[in-house]
Amino acid sequence: MNDAKKNITVTSPLLPPLEEFMPYLQDIWERHWLTNNGHYHQELERELCEYLGVKYISVFSNGTLALITALQALRITGEVITTPYSFVATTHSLWWNGIKPVFVDVEPKTFNIDPEKIEAAITPKTTAIMPVHVYGNPCNIDKIQQIADTYGLKVIYDAAHAFGVKEGGKSVLNFGDLSILSFHATKVFSTIEGGAIVCHDEKMKQRIDYLKNFGFADEVTVVAPGINAKLNEVQSAFGLMSLKHVDAAIAKRKIISEEYRAGLAGIAGLSFISEVDNVQHNYSYFPIFIDAEKFGMERDELYSALQKDGIYGRRYFYPLISSFSTYRGLPSASVDNLPVANRAANQVICLPLHQNITDEEVDRIIKAIIKR
Repeated sequence: MNDAKKNITVTSPLLPPLEEFMPYLQDIWERHWLTNNGHYHQELERELCEYLGVKYISVFSNGTLALITALQALRITGEVITTPYSFVATTHSLWWNGIKPVFVDVEPKTFNIDPEKIEAAITPKTTAIMPVHVYGNPCNIDKIQQIADTYGLKVIYDAAHAFGVKEGGKSVLNFGDLSILSFHATKVFSTIEGGAIVCHDEKMKQRIDYLKNFGFADEVTVVAPGINAKLNEVQSAFGLMSLKHVDAAIAKRKIISEEYRAGLAGIAGLSFISEVDNVQHNYSYFPIFIDAEKFGMERDELYSALQKDGIYGRRYFYPLISSFSTYRGLPSASVDNLPVANRAANQVICLPLHQNITDEEVDRIIKAIIKR
């Protein structure tokens, strides 16, 4: 296959040079310590705290277990208000904890949870709000916290997309009671599989660390019904290595995003999210939204046409979580309750965006959309 017809995928893992990884593996081999809070696990937590500008972080084997554990750590019960416009793990974590998700609609410009819809969804059973920093764009943090304080609710941010994102010079991970990151291979920063919980005090960090290791406080003491969510030494070392390259990867993603914005500007029926002022983005995704009536083609038609041209975007997030069989019976899952989220889900395509895309490939994607 020649380069002109090379398949272009929506994501590609950040893979530093192999020779850079070998000394880590050799050291792990010589230490004979593969998991259970080992040397690289501890070093990764320290390095991430410094890089992200947070006080405490606990790394996990994946982001879903981090979400599940965060709810356990805060002893969340009853109902939690959340968004349907996310990856299913957001709501699955509630279900696994026996918590009822209550969906509210999203904002039409950011596609984050709409704070103006939250208060009407609060009931005597509501204990928390779980917003998502969609595509890494920060939620309306101040408004959400104001509502939480007024009603005595916890706030757990699903920050799977928000690695390194800052607003007003401050990490978005420092807001709410807890923030959860994903370090999956498709994310800006990766430990192959992995995730983390960011918290704000040492006592909570200790509780989270107990919970992710079966609840063990010491060799003979189990203080809580924990789970096995530890990150092993090989993946921790991979994370440390990746951290050295993440700034360059984000810089490349920014260039690609700017090329998309310039090349696709002014196309009738095609829109994208405006960058928010005063935010340091990580350029984790580049979603476009297709208004079929103005664009002259349905979203799924464009999606298929691009695939035939070897361009593999993703419809993040389609279908909506609220439309899946597990959740669609909930009153809050009604289409009438979620008009903005449903419209976004039916219009979105995330274009390929990662540090390995060439300028020629970006040009090919833009031209494929224009010619459609």
